[in-house]
Amino acid sequence: MDLFEQHRQQLMESEAPLAARMRPRHLDEYVGQDAIVGPGRLLRRAIQADQLSSLLFYGPPGTGKTTLAQVIANTTKAHFIAINAVLAGVKDIRGAIATAQELRGHHGQRTILFVDEVHRFNKSQQDALLPWVENGTVILIGATTENPYFEVNKALVSRSRVFQLKPLGPEDLRQIVQQTLADVHRGYGDRHIHIDDEALDHLVNVANGDARALLNALELAVETTPDDSISLAVAEESIQQRAVLYDKEGDAHFDTISAFIKSLRGSDPDAVLYWLARMVYAGEDPRFIFRRMVIFAGEDVGLADPNAIVVANSCAQAFDRVGMPEGRYPLAQAALYLATCPKSNSVLGFFDALATVEKEREAEVPNPLRDPNRDKEEFGHGQGYLYPHAYRDHWVEQQYLPSGLQGKVFYQPSSQGYEDSIRLGVTRRREAQLAAVMEADLPEVLTFGPTDKAQEQWLQRTLGNAGESLRIICDRIYTTLSPQRHHVLLDLNAGLLTWEALRQVPEGGVYACAHTPDTYAALTEQAQTLPELARPTLLHTPLKTLSKTLKTQAPDIVFDGIVGRNALKAVTKRPPLLKQWAKHLAPKGHLVLAETIPFRTLRLYSLLPTNALPPKLFQQLQQVEDSLYTSDPHQYWDLDAISSWFEGTGLVANIELINVPNGLAVTRQLQSRWFGEDSRYMKHLAQTLTNEDLAKIRQAYGRHLGPSVVWETSIVLVKAHRAS
Repeated sequence: MDLFEQHRQQLMESEAPLAARMRPRHLDEYVGQDAIVGPGRLLRRAIQADQLSSLLFYGPPGTGKTTLAQVIANTTKAHFIAINAVLAGVKDIRGAIATAQELRGHHGQRTILFVDEVHRFNKSQQDALLPWVENGTVILIGATTENPYFEVNKALVSRSRVFQLKPLGPEDLRQIVQQTLADVHRGYGDRHIHIDDEALDHLVNVANGDARALLNALELAVETTPDDSISLAVAEESIQQRAVLYDKEGDAHFDTISAFIKSLRGSDPDAVLYWLARMVYAGEDPRFIFRRMVIFAGEDVGLADPNAIVVANSCAQAFDRVGMPEGRYPLAQAALYLATCPKSNSVLGFFDALATVEKEREAEVPNPLRDPNRDKEEFGHGQGYLYPHAYRDHWVEQQYLPSGLQGKVFYQPSSQGYEDSIRLGVTRRREAQLAAVMEADLPEVLTFGPTDKAQEQWLQRTLGNAGESLRIICDRIYTTLSPQRHHVLLDLNAGLLTWEALRQVPEGGVYACAHTPDTYAALTEQAQTLPELARPTLLHTPLKTLSKTLKTQAPDIVFDGIVGRNALKAVTKRPPLLKQWAKHLAPKGHLVLAETIPFRTLRLYSLLPTNALPPKLFQQLQQVEDSLYTSDPHQYWDLDAISSWFEGTGLVANIELINVPNGLAVTRQLQSRWFGEDSRYMKHLAQTLTNEDLAKIRQAYGRHLGPSVVWETSIVLVKAHRAS
């Protein structure tokens, strides 16, 4: 770069708009989007480790897509090339690829190609990128305001990791303003700018999550205010109208109309008016809204209120007559009518009938229903038809479906509005029709039931599969937690839950506590098979020192979810541990524990029939075995003990009891563990019963225990969150 070019670059930087000058240069300056670049998240780790793969950043304007690419450019050792899809073409792509090939061949240096507005590339331009992304010549980072699953080549999407950026929150925007007012070199730190709280609130509110709009308004306010004091009036002049994200061909268009329709379906008139106002304010064509409401009147209201489609259509015609702005009255009237009327989607029975027509062999029209005008004499078409108007109530019992479909039900009236008044009549006529068919001794099958695949799979499971019961517990834990893909999770006892966590949060992060050296070594070896960024972070520590370990090895991490299976099994003082774990939970995070309830362990005597022993001895066996589980309430706790664990911990817990059955093979080793001389069970019985009684009990178990038993485990599922 010569002196003239350097001078020109300095002038551009000094004269650039405030939003461009304040663009963050590294991760520590980056504000917002904690869900994808917060501490512990996959993308942050990848940037810091300079191990990026191809990425697509998707989100509305002003959320930091290009800024994040610039942060990567300032962090990576790879060569960074940036192009804008609005201005660039295939020639620019070829030039970037040539540079990347040269650097890779001569210096072994990677190249990151950043394409802003990547959705603006047409199909051929996107196809030109594909082979070079696929063979690793360039690492693609694309930024787009449009849904990449619709606007970007599917092959490119499948080779990239997609990150969705959300509009910035009010606190994020306030932080950006504070940074700007404090920055001496790029912002207004060299001036004593005072901004009233009301003015700042207005700027943040109207910016609508767009950092660029906020900084542009702030710049206008500062540059047009001589005394450097920004009042509410100045702020209102600087940013008068909210920037509404609404592209008639994009996601905002479809998402907003979807919210409108779902609010109509949910009978929420307040939400309906809000989403309707959003669309009208953004300039949506009211005729499009009317079209969707007419469809809704048929699909979601139907016969619950036959007048709904009349109102929707009449309001649409009224709008065409009066136009805007008065046309907003019939627009709102139609929306409110549809929101408040009863709902029924019974017309969807038509699509069940359509599916039947598509899948099943075409059935002949029954002879009585055929047209008799042409061949009544020759073929007898139409013979046997009963004319309903010739009968009382203008109806007669006869079948109108083809013979193979008699008894098939497509229309199921709801109990809403007008449809409720016809439901009973439809049901009674069907019953009469079926009775008429049965009396005629027709051979058609009148019942139908689909194969229950889940039941078939359950019946085919093999006995003794302990892994299956663990999988059930694992699935229940993560169903209860409902983690999102970008969450950071902590597994309190590393194992099965750890590997499932990696599948649940591929863009987040997983930490796992390995209590013993053997567990730590085994999991470390297993993790080596995964890519470095996809591995869990293993913490070699017992539970009692986990909090201390986290403070040293992961000081900035808060967890969206903490999970554990029998994590508290060997712990005597549970509340202090729970209190420590609560400090590591995110404000909206959850702790989910699955703990086997020791007191509810299946009693061995329940495996015996009542006549297996003399009544008195059987009663003694029950009492002695039960006493084993009441001897130590700390070790053999029951459901009612759990609430005491959470007292004073700062956590609020919801408790669910589940029973997990498991087939257990009764092997010789198991019998020895249960009934051997040194077994804990027999030693406990020996404290009360005689040797003769013990011998009878062993013989009874030997006679009546089969090769397998169904062992049911009682488990408490605890979901806790921080108290507000």
